[in-house]
Amino acid sequence: MLSRDFDPARIVLFGAPFDSTTSFRPGARFGSRAIRQEFYGLETYSPYQEAVLSDSAVFDGGDLELPMGSSEAALEMIRGYTQEVLEADKLPFLLGGEHLVTLGAVQAVAARYPDLHIIHFDAHADLRDEYLGVRLSHASVIRRCWDILGDGRVSQFGIRSGDRDEFSWGQGRVHTQLFDFTGLGHVLDTLAGKPVYLTVDLDVMDPSAFPGTGTPEAGGVSFLELLDAVLAVCRQADIVGVDFVELAPGLDASGVSTATACKLLREVLIALCGR
Repeated sequence: MLSRDFDPARIVLFGAPFDSTTSFRPGARFGSRAIRQEFYGLETYSPYQEAVLSDSAVFDGGDLELPMGSSEAALEMIRGYTQEVLEADKLPFLLGGEHLVTLGAVQAVAARYPDLHIIHFDAHADLRDEYLGVRLSHASVIRRCWDILGDGRVSQFGIRSGDRDEFSWGQGRVHTQLFDFTGLGHVLDTLAGKPVYLTVDLDVMDPSAFPGTGTPEAGGVSFLELLDAVLAVCRQADIVGVDFVELAPGLDASGVSTATACKLLREVLIALCGR
């Protein structure tokens, strides 16, 4: 299903097995490996889109060998690899790992596309300036992305958890849609022709559908609601980078969370390849 040849591929899939700043339940470092192991068991055909994932469209770059003890060093390695993918005129698709890994990819993508916008699906706002005195944290990753992009270029959906100060600070700086994807179509209309980075924290789904994550939050969206939203983004936006983060497979002995992440990945890859 995934190519072993880099040159013909349009998308480069790679893993960032890092969870050193996880504040509740660790294990997201194993997410990318679990997705890769289970992904080969999926059918290549999508009945949702009536399309097949091409054997040569996606190159699997494997997992980066990241140092667990240094967020700065890990982010630099992610940034460097993402830059290599972009310089080859291919689309970087990052598999986490905790959400902090997004920052390394955004640093590289924003350098190539200075007018970059982010669409962010998540249960958590991730807008803290620091968490327990640490500015590089999964709880502050979108705030660090805002540091790069500035006001009006981050749109969040599905948010249902955060510190009161996060929500206050975000007013007028980021677009935050609580609980669901209401208004996504309008945001996509306003972003027509602009480069977009899509970051999907899989805990945006309700833990009844996706329990295998480090910080589960009740009241999330269903798999089908998330599928409809990501397909809308992939079909309408000028996507220049994507990530899926926060699968912690060891926290779901049933394997349902990994299977759900794999199916969502297949659908997004087919949608991106079909543009």
